[in-house]
Amino acid sequence: MSWLASKLQGLKPSFNFSSVGKVTAAALLVAAVLLSFLGMYWSSEPDQFDVVATAKEKATERGYLNNSKKLVAGYTTASTLHTIMETLLDKPGGFISNDVMPPGVFMDNMPAWEFGALVQSRDLARAFRKEFSRSQSQSTEDVNLKIAEPQFNFDNKSWALPSSESEYRRGNKELMEYLDRLAGQTNNKAQFYARADNLSDWLSDVSTRLGSLSQRLSASVIEDKPQLESDENTRYVRTPWSKVDDVFYEARGTSWALIHMLRAVEVDFIFTLQDKNALVSLRQIIRELEATQASIWSPFILNGSGFGVLANHSLVMASYIARANTAIIDLRRLLEQG
Repeated sequence: MSWLASKLQGLKPSFNFSSVGKVTAAALLVAAVLLSFLGMYWSSEPDQFDVVATAKEKATERGYLNNSKKLVAGYTTASTLHTIMETLLDKPGGFISNDVMPPGVFMDNMPAWEFGALVQSRDLARAFRKEFSRSQSQSTEDVNLKIAEPQFNFDNKSWALPSSESEYRRGNKELMEYLDRLAGQTNNKAQFYARADNLSDWLSDVSTRLGSLSQRLSASVIEDKPQLESDENTRYVRTPWSKVDDVFYEARGTSWALIHMLRAVEVDFIFTLQDKNALVSLRQIIRELEATQASIWSPFILNGSGFGVLANHSLVMASYIARANTAIIDLRRLLEQG
């Protein structure tokens, strides 16, 4: 027994818990670093694209465009909407808003950017279904657009059964079929009416969206003070500090989408805009929105006071958005004049 006891005492555990802990900690650290770099890559905003060149490329691939033909009215705008939705789905990281796994689940700036672009896409899809594709209020709505428009309005947070991506791709497929019919690829040709009232109605929705964004951006510096009885109809709510960057990136996504849509509108509504002497006003709106896409050199969205030491990125963005909205109001006034 003494011999056995001495042998057992000489044995050492072969499983070293301290070594396993160090390996686990190192693996977690490496994973955290890799996920951080992946998150930064996924947070890169998509580049702008040439709406005319992209539309011609689509038409050529579908066998519509050749050297003797030009794009029909409406093709550039519908193609731009299709490309914006494609970009949301196929950019680095794909569509992040509905992610449930890291790093997407921990990201908030890119989902806010996506939401801004998505809202503008939904509004334009509704304009196509309600106005652009119909000659009058009693006319029948387009067979493809009546499916595409509600697909784009599907919940952007749904990750399964069905996922947001699958619903948006179905909407984009219907939109492509509308493009084919618009180009005359089928017997049932689609329609597009580049009228001033149609354009004005869509711009009304755009103006409402920009007005709301401008208010939310400016509310980042509203001081909390007692509400007076005379202010009952003008209550302003300060944007929570944790949401300031989300509102900022939503405005960036909104502006990115609108820049492309308005460039496409300039192509398809060129004769209407020239007839109303409104072309200069449209280009002014595009210039104001282009200023919102300048590079951000700060690692954080700063929220300094209006005249304080630190910058306030929200107020700078609000300035460009408000000026673009004012120009849209002027443009609508020109369109509504006889």
